[in-house]
Amino acid sequence: MIEDGPPSSSHGRFAARNGTSSSLDLESVVQPLALNPWDVVLCISGTIISCENAIVVVVIFYTPAFRAPTFLLIGSLATADLLAGLGLILHFAFVYLVPSEAVSLLTVGLLVTSFTASISSLLTITIDRYLSLYNALTYYSERTVTRTYIMLILTWGGSICLGLLPIMGWNCLEEPSSCSIVKPLVKNHLIILSVSFFMVFGVMLQLYVQICKIVCRHAHQIALQRHFLATSHYVTTRKGIATLALILGTFASCWLPFTIYCLLGDYTYPALYTYLTLLPATYNSMINPIIYAFRNQEIQKVLWAICCCCFSSAVPFRSRSPSDV
Repeated sequence: MIEDGPPSSSHGRFAARNGTSSSLDLESVVQPLALNPWDVVLCISGTIISCENAIVVVVIFYTPAFRAPTFLLIGSLATADLLAGLGLILHFAFVYLVPSEAVSLLTVGLLVTSFTASISSLLTITIDRYLSLYNALTYYSERTVTRTYIMLILTWGGSICLGLLPIMGWNCLEEPSSCSIVKPLVKNHLIILSVSFFMVFGVMLQLYVQICKIVCRHAHQIALQRHFLATSHYVTTRKGIATLALILGTFASCWLPFTIYCLLGDYTYPALYTYLTLLPATYNSMINPIIYAFRNQEIQKVLWAICCCCFSSAVPFRSRSPSDV
């Protein structure tokens, strides 16, 4: 809802305010609100995100064969995106149906935790893919499993800590002038999240460049050993590079606009700008299951088995390497 004039004393919602406060408001309200179309779109996005990722989580959790490190990381990503979708739904519900400042802070903390865990999980998947290529001979070892659990603990531990900051008092409820473009997050909190994103993106970019080099080298070696034609080598290499570009390009196009605006934007800017950059960021959680789960042949087998009403938890297969691109 767009309001003219000074900011009101009511709290927390996705709302635009012109004048001295026009940032996206994630605080709670104590009075009935007019329905904001942007909030509806975000809620619909959250519903789609939740449904998609719930399927992935259920399939991985109830399939004993999916206990390999690569599937644990995909499960972590799906869980984070599932929580992000639920966070969008819950925030909409609490803002318009059960307005409460305390509950609103909890939903904001959930959103920060889930989106941070989602981005961090993408980094762990990238690291796992790189190591599966770089250390192919020792990848299927106990040390890989241990490393996977350590990455999961660091991912979720750090994400939860960042998500608890608004709940523990690092918010702008008492000092509106310290608000960021996303209320009730303070500007410094959003800067930390944005800088962390750029660090993750930089590491992922470097790792995917290395993966691209390894894929090209492997494709060339296989072509020589099997006496493939140069065109076959070119097609294989191009396919691998195109897949890597799709993965990294999707991630960047979804999150870069919002992250840059977090650094440059001010709480006095119209909330429309925040909505226009935040919405594509939520789409990343919608696309992740397609890229990382539904494209996997083993997960496809289980999904087809479920659709055919002949699901068996003992689906025989040997998990492919996560480096498959």
